[in-house]
Amino acid sequence: MRDEDGRLSGAKSASDGTERLDQSFATVLRDWPVDRVRELIDSRTDADVECALRSPHFAPDCLAALLSPAAFGHLERMAQASARLTRQRFGRVIQFYVPLYVSNYCINSCLYCGFNCRNTVPRQALSVEDAVREAHFLSSEGFQHLLLVAGEDPVNVPVAYFEQLVSALHDRFASINIEIYPMDVDDYARLVNAGIDSLTLYQETYDPELYAQVHPTGPKRDFRFRLEGVERGARAGVTFLGIGSLLGLGDWRVESFYVGLHARYLQQRCWRQHVSVSFPRIQPAAGAFEPPCPVSDADFAQIICALRLQLPDAGLVLSTRESARLRDNLLPMGITRLSAGSRTTPGGYSEESDAEGQFEVQDHRSLADVMNSVRSMGFDPVCKDWDASYHA
Repeated sequence: MRDEDGRLSGAKSASDGTERLDQSFATVLRDWPVDRVRELIDSRTDADVECALRSPHFAPDCLAALLSPAAFGHLERMAQASARLTRQRFGRVIQFYVPLYVSNYCINSCLYCGFNCRNTVPRQALSVEDAVREAHFLSSEGFQHLLLVAGEDPVNVPVAYFEQLVSALHDRFASINIEIYPMDVDDYARLVNAGIDSLTLYQETYDPELYAQVHPTGPKRDFRFRLEGVERGARAGVTFLGIGSLLGLGDWRVESFYVGLHARYLQQRCWRQHVSVSFPRIQPAAGAFEPPCPVSDADFAQIICALRLQLPDAGLVLSTRESARLRDNLLPMGITRLSAGSRTTPGGYSEESDAEGQFEVQDHRSLADVMNSVRSMGFDPVCKDWDASYHA
């Protein structure tokens, strides 16, 4: 249900005082345990894939079929259909954004992350003034869509820090996105009032048991609080919601099924918001974590096509975690948003930074170089895709 402002209602408080949603994706997830999802995917046949390719509507059975081993022989058809559908819904526009890391301090011990608090690495947190200077540099380079990123660090970068930073930047950028620790509704509302319009929050893995294994300590260990974060953001008035799982942690077919299910849930429940899906794949980082379930480039292509065919109106985002060659090859299949010229260290744009990055960037091309590549493939690169008045 929604209140008179169009926000999701039906929240209740947990015993620790944090807000829980009595109806949330956590409720849906309980009906889809890992074994059920894996059995559904493994049981799909060629006939099921054919049926899914003809179906114009989202269905868990169809999503499972397109992610199944049976779909691999149909990958070329899937890619062609995915490309056609993307052009129908989004035209040939590719929107660009840039991440600005403001702190690599973190109180979590996520095994896969370079920011893991147990890693002995150089740390840095930008002051608001330093972050503003970095952001202005990025604006001068042509970026108009800014993504603020930080480790979970309530001492150096509390909510008030982001409130002050966003207030100082919102007149300079068309869109400000945050990819930081999950918050309650009131704190998200503070940042919306300051000027953010977008929220990216990866669940990392939708398998609760695996989630507990790779998040041994820290507040991020709270699976459900993180899972419900995007819904709290929607209730606070965030316009654009981004989700994804970290490819390489678990079975990519199962994880991608959950991502698709989550995205469709958000599209239906948070109907005033726009939903996008990202495809972060584990890359080398401090700690030398080895992904237990590697994802090949062909697997990657199948994920993108399957989710595009089942989520025709979702934005699909591809970051500089992937190589230039792979990004150029995957773009026509359904990608609508790219990063460029990225650094994963705090600062590092206007001057060198000695701080540790979150992971190793694979595509080192500048914004101009990536835009030229996009144009050469017949697409229209844009650095400003909307204005504040678009979603006021």
